[in-house]
Amino acid sequence: MIEAVATIGAGQAAAVAVRTLRRAGFEGRIEMIGDEPDRPYQRPPLSKEYLASGDDEGLFLLPEQWCEENDVRLRLGQPAVRISPADAGVELADGTLVAADAVLVATGGRPRRLPAAAAGERICYLRTIADSDRLRSHLRPGARLIVVGGGFIGAEVAATARGLGCQVTVVEALAVPLLPVLGPAVGAACARLHQAHGVDLRLAESVAEVSESTAGVVVTTSSGARIEGDVLVVGIGCEPNVEVAARSGLAVGNGVIVDEHCRTSVPNVLAAGDIASHWHPLFGERMRVEHFDNASKQAAAAARCLLGRGGPYADPHWFWSDQYDVSLQYAGHASGADELVVRGSLDDLDFCAFYLRDGLIRAAFGVDRGAEVMAAKELIAGQVRVPAGVLADEDADLAELAEAALLDESLEEELA
Repeated sequence: MIEAVATIGAGQAAAVAVRTLRRAGFEGRIEMIGDEPDRPYQRPPLSKEYLASGDDEGLFLLPEQWCEENDVRLRLGQPAVRISPADAGVELADGTLVAADAVLVATGGRPRRLPAAAAGERICYLRTIADSDRLRSHLRPGARLIVVGGGFIGAEVAATARGLGCQVTVVEALAVPLLPVLGPAVGAACARLHQAHGVDLRLAESVAEVSESTAGVVVTTSSGARIEGDVLVVGIGCEPNVEVAARSGLAVGNGVIVDEHCRTSVPNVLAAGDIASHWHPLFGERMRVEHFDNASKQAAAAARCLLGRGGPYADPHWFWSDQYDVSLQYAGHASGADELVVRGSLDDLDFCAFYLRDGLIRAAFGVDRGAEVMAAKELIAGQVRVPAGVLADEDADLAELAEAALLDESLEEELA
C-alpha cells in the first residue's frame, strides 16, 4: 500500500498528478521536489501573454492555501540527485532523503543550445519565468529581435514581439516551418502567416556564427548573410532532463522509458510529461510529447495508476498555439501519413488539414478551426474511417460523425 508519494519536478505534470491524487481520495504524504525557486506554474504563457505583459494572474498552479489545506509540501530550489529504492526515498543535492514509497518523475526538459552561441545577456533561451522576464526587458517598440527556430515556441515569440512593435527576423534551417510535423504545404501556410504580419522569415538558413557586444548581437547564417539585432532568442526545441532517472537506474532513451500505464523500469516509479517516452497503444509506437495538454492528461493517468485505478494512457494528444489574431490547433500524430486532405483554403489561412495513413485519420491541424480539430481528435481516438471527400466537404459535420462513432452507431447511414 502506498503511503507517501514524491514528485521529482514541480511543474505542470507534477501539479496535476498531485491534484488528481488528492481529488481521488489519497490521504498519504505528498512532497513536490523542484529545482526552480518558483511555485508550480504553467509554461505556455511564457512565450505569449506573460511575455507580453508580465502579468502573472492565472500563471501559478497550486495556491499556497490549497497546498496547506491538502497537506502538500513543496521543496523548491532543492534539486534531486537520485531515487533510492533501497532507502525508499529521493536523495536531494544537500544530502536530505525524502521518504517515499512511490515516485513520479516529471523533470521536463531544457532548451537545446546553439553550438555557435556563447551565453550572454542578449542571447536568450525560453523555459522559465526568469527567462521570460529577461527577454521581455529587451522587447520594446522598434527593438530588433532575431529568432532562431521557426517551431511553435519561436513562432509564438515572434508573434508576441510583433504585437509589441518589435522588428522580427526568424532564421529557420528547414525549407518551411514545422516541416517534419506538418509537411511542406501546411508548413508554407504557416510561413505566410508570419510574413503577412511583417516578419522577415529566412528559410533554409542555419546559424553559422553568433557574436555579441554591449550594443547588440550579430548572426551570420549558412549563406553568409549578416543579421544585426538587439537581442537573440533561440527556440530550437528541448532535450529531456534524464540525469536523475539515469543515475537512479531507470531505462532512458530520448526521455524516460515508460509503458502505456506511465510505469518506468523500476517498480513504483512512474514518469509523465515532457520527460516520458511513452508507448502509445493507439498509434502503435513510442513517442515523447512536449505539450501542455499531454503533461496534464498523462500526469492524471499516472496518478490513477499509482492508486491502482488506471487504464492505458491512449489520448490522441492535442496542442494549441495562439499567434497574432489566429488560433492554431493540432491533434493526433501525423508521422507516417500517406495522404493530406484539406478542408478550406491554405491560401486564405482558413483551413483544417487532415493527415491520413491507409485511409485512417492520424492527425489534424487547423487555423481557426478548433471545432473541426476536436472532432477529428475523437475520430482518431475511435479509429473511425471517414472518406477523404467527406473530410474535404465544408458541409459535412465532423462533430456529428464523431458523436455517432462514440455512440457506436453505423457510419454507413451517416455517409450514404
